[in-house]
Amino acid sequence: MVSECMKDMPITGIRGVGPRKAGLLKEIGIETMADLYDFFPRNYLDRRTVKNIGTLVEGEQATVVGKVRSVVRQGGRYAKARLKVELFDKTGALEIVWFRGVSYFFNAFRQGDAFCVSGKVGYFGQRPQMQHPEFERLDLEGGESPHNGILPVYSSSESLKSSGLGPRGMRGVIKQAFSDIPPQFNENLSEGIISQHDLLPINKAYRMIHFPSSPEMLDRALYRFKWSELFFAQLFFALRRAAIRADRSAVRFQRSGNFTAALYGMLPYSMTEAQKNAVREIYRDLKSGIRMNRLLQGDVGSGKTLVAMFAMTLAADNGLQSAFMAPTEILAFQHYMVMQKFAEPLGLQVGFLAGRQQKKERREVLEDLQTGHLNILVGTHAVIEEAVRFDNLGLAVIDEQHRFGVMQRKALLDKAENPHILLMTATPIPRTLSMGVFGDLDVTIIDQLPGGRKNVITRCCRESDKSEVFDFLRSEIARGRQAYIVYPLVEESEKMDLKAAKESFCQLRETLQGVRMGLIHGQMSSREKEQVMESFRFGKLDLLVGTTVIEVGVDVPNATLMVIEHAERFGLAQLHQLRGRVGRGEHQSYCFLVHTKLGTDASERLSAMENIGDGFKLSEIDAALRGVGNVLGKEQSGMVSGLKIADIVKDYDIMRSARNAAFEIVDRDPQLQDHRNEMIREYYIKHYHGKHTLADIG
Repeated sequence: MVSECMKDMPITGIRGVGPRKAGLLKEIGIETMADLYDFFPRNYLDRRTVKNIGTLVEGEQATVVGKVRSVVRQGGRYAKARLKVELFDKTGALEIVWFRGVSYFFNAFRQGDAFCVSGKVGYFGQRPQMQHPEFERLDLEGGESPHNGILPVYSSSESLKSSGLGPRGMRGVIKQAFSDIPPQFNENLSEGIISQHDLLPINKAYRMIHFPSSPEMLDRALYRFKWSELFFAQLFFALRRAAIRADRSAVRFQRSGNFTAALYGMLPYSMTEAQKNAVREIYRDLKSGIRMNRLLQGDVGSGKTLVAMFAMTLAADNGLQSAFMAPTEILAFQHYMVMQKFAEPLGLQVGFLAGRQQKKERREVLEDLQTGHLNILVGTHAVIEEAVRFDNLGLAVIDEQHRFGVMQRKALLDKAENPHILLMTATPIPRTLSMGVFGDLDVTIIDQLPGGRKNVITRCCRESDKSEVFDFLRSEIARGRQAYIVYPLVEESEKMDLKAAKESFCQLRETLQGVRMGLIHGQMSSREKEQVMESFRFGKLDLLVGTTVIEVGVDVPNATLMVIEHAERFGLAQLHQLRGRVGRGEHQSYCFLVHTKLGTDASERLSAMENIGDGFKLSEIDAALRGVGNVLGKEQSGMVSGLKIADIVKDYDIMRSARNAAFEIVDRDPQLQDHRNEMIREYYIKHYHGKHTLADIG
C-alpha cells in the first residue's frame, strides 16, 4: 500500500496544483499524495474498441465516437429538466439523455464538437439511446486519435468540473504526480502469497489501475486490490475464530439424556431434514468442549424455535441452564408459550422475565433461577439486568440478534464464564453474503419448511381493484379467519401521496362495518402495542391494521390474509417478512400487494414476490437491486461497508480464494509470528486490529 511518507506529503508538490486546486480536491477527500494514489477510477473508457453507431445492439455496453448535431434542453421550472444530445457518425445517430446535472452537461456539449461516449445501449423507438454515459471530448482536428487506449474516469463534482478538474483534468493531475514525485508503495502480502495466487506486485498494481496498458492488465490490477482487501477482511475473521477456539474453557456437553430423547419422542410431526441437520451441527459444537459461536438462519416458519429447544434440552441433560432473549415482549412471550408446551411434559421448568411483570412474580423467577430450579429463562432485555443471576448458565440463545446492540448481547454472555452462543435470525442473508458478513461464525441454514405447510398465494393488485380485495377479506373473516392490512407510513407525508394507518383506519371502519379491528403503529407505547397484539392473537379482533411495527415472528396461525398497501414503497425483505405473518397454520393463506404506479425496480420487486416464496432467493434479488449495505443494515454490514473496491456478491469467487488463503495461514500460524507473515501482520495490526473488539458476539 502507499508508504507512510506519502501520507504526509501535500498534493501542492505536483506541478499545476496550487492552493486553489488543492482546496477543491480537499472537497473530495484528497489532501496528500497517498489520498491521490488511493483515489481509484470509478470507471474506464475503452477507446480501443470503438463501434459504429449503426451497429449498436440493445443491451450491450459500447463505445462510439461521433460529432454533436444538436443539444436540446427540455423541461425546467415546473417540469423535470432533461438534456438530449444527438451524436452522429457516418453510419447513424445516437441520442444521449441526462436527467441529472443538466446545467453542467448543457454547457459541456457544443454543436460540431467530437466526443467519445461509452454506456449501455437502449432503444427509444427505432433510435439507439444512452442515458448518463461516460464521455470525453476529442480534439480530432489537433490530431488526437479516438483509439488511444483505456482512459480512467474519476468521480468528480460540478465545482471540480467547472474548475478544470473533470475526468480529463483529474487524469492530468494523477499522471503529473507519477511523473513529478516517484510514488513509494509498501507491499502488504508475502512473496509466497503473491506467487501462489499470481497477483501483481503492489507497485505495478497501482500504475495499472490508474493507467492500464491493456484490458488484461486492468483486470489483473483490479483483481490484486480486490483480493488483498478481501484477504485482510477474512484474516480478521480467521484470527477471531482462532482466538475463540483457543479458549477451551467452555463446558463440554457430555451426553444426550432423558430430556432430549423425550422431546424427540413427543413431537406430533416429523422434523424436516434441514432441522435435523441443524440439531446435529449444534450438538457437535456443544459436545466439542470449544465454545459454540453459531448463527442459525431460517426463513419465516422454518422451525428455528424447535431447533433451539433441542439445544436447551441438551443443556438440561447436562445440568446446565439456558437463556433465551428476544427483542420484544410479544415475541418473548410467544417463545415462552411454545417452550412451555414442550417443556412441561418433560418436567423442565421454564421462566419468563419482562419489563412489566408484577414484583412478586419477578422475584420468584429470579429466586428460582439463582437456585437452579429453572432450566430455561425466556425474556426480553430484562434478562440482562444486574439482578438476574444464573446458577449454572451453559447456553445463551439470542433471537433476531441484529435487533440487539453489541453491549446488550455482551451483557447476556457475561452472565456466565464462556457460555455457548446460538444466534438466530429469520431475516435471510444471501448465501453469497454470509461468508463476508459472518466469516467468523459457523452458519447453519434451515432451508426447508415443515411438511404440510402451504405456500402463501401472492398477487399484485392495482389500487383500482381494491374493492375486490375487500370482498375477499370479508369472505375470509366470515369463514372465521383473521387478516392484516399494513401501510408504509404513520402520518401523511407532504412529499409523497401515501396512505397513513391512522387515517385509513377510520375509512376502513366505514368500509368494513361489523369487522372487529384494531390499530397498531409506531407512535403507540410498547404496552399499548402489546395489548392490541394480544387481542388479535386470542381472536378478539378479526383485522389488525398497522404499519411495519407488526413484529417479525408474531405467530397467529388463524391469520390467513395479508394486504400490503402501497407495496411499491417496501423493500423485498420487508415484503417477505410481512407475508410471513400468514401461512402459519393449516389453512390456505394469501398476500395481496396493492400498488399504484410502478417504477422498474418496484415492478421487479413485486414480480419476484408473486413468483418466489424462498426468502434466500429473494434476499439475493434484493441485494442485486438495492446493494449489500442496504440489505444488511448498518451493524451487520460493518465489515462489508469498509470495502473500498471489492463487492462480496460480484466478487464472491475472489473472496472464497482470499478466505481460503487467510484461514490456511492462521491454521499454520495463529499469532502470525512466522517471519514470512511479517508484512501481513504489520498491515493487519495497523488497519484492522482492535477495530471490532466486540464483534465476536454476533
